[in-house]
Amino acid sequence: MPRKHFRKILPDHATIRDHRHLRWAGTWLKHPNLWHLNRASVAGGVAVGMIGALVPGPVQMFSAALLAIAFRVNLPVAVATTLISNPLTWPFIIIAALAIGEFLLGTKATVPPLDLQFDWSDWTAFLPEFWHWLLSLGEAFLLGEVVLAGLLAALGYAAVRIGWRLYLLAYLKRRQARRQKP
Repeated sequence: MPRKHFRKILPDHATIRDHRHLRWAGTWLKHPNLWHLNRASVAGGVAVGMIGALVPGPVQMFSAALLAIAFRVNLPVAVATTLISNPLTWPFIIIAALAIGEFLLGTKATVPPLDLQFDWSDWTAFLPEFWHWLLSLGEAFLLGEVVLAGLLAALGYAAVRIGWRLYLLAYLKRRQARRQKP
């Protein structure tokens, strides 16, 4: 059972709640849906993680965690789902967001060249430079990001709910077949 496997590798919610760096948030981390692996909580965690994954910049996991706490969905799943957004997938996310934004606005966005003045001796300058470039993409990109985040959240939520249901039906069918064997 995958659920049993995840229960083995996921930390107990009391362990996280009582962690010395997270004690300040103890009351917020007490809701059982933040840690339980049930269909609604995991599907909500995936949806929230998809929204958090499309937040530009280095605050994706933090924003997904805050949304998970606010909506009381599975926190570890929400944080882990943000990993779909990484340096390999960002170009595709930017292109998709621009295409959606252009379609909805009915305009053609001008994409500035990615001419980052990045000096490897000062790596902290990369994020402000990249953020400035993202903002220069304009309204089409921002609108496309919001719509894409909503679409991915809805698709992720539906995929988890349907996949969980199909897995459960297959499990019940296998169990019934085992019981009918002499």
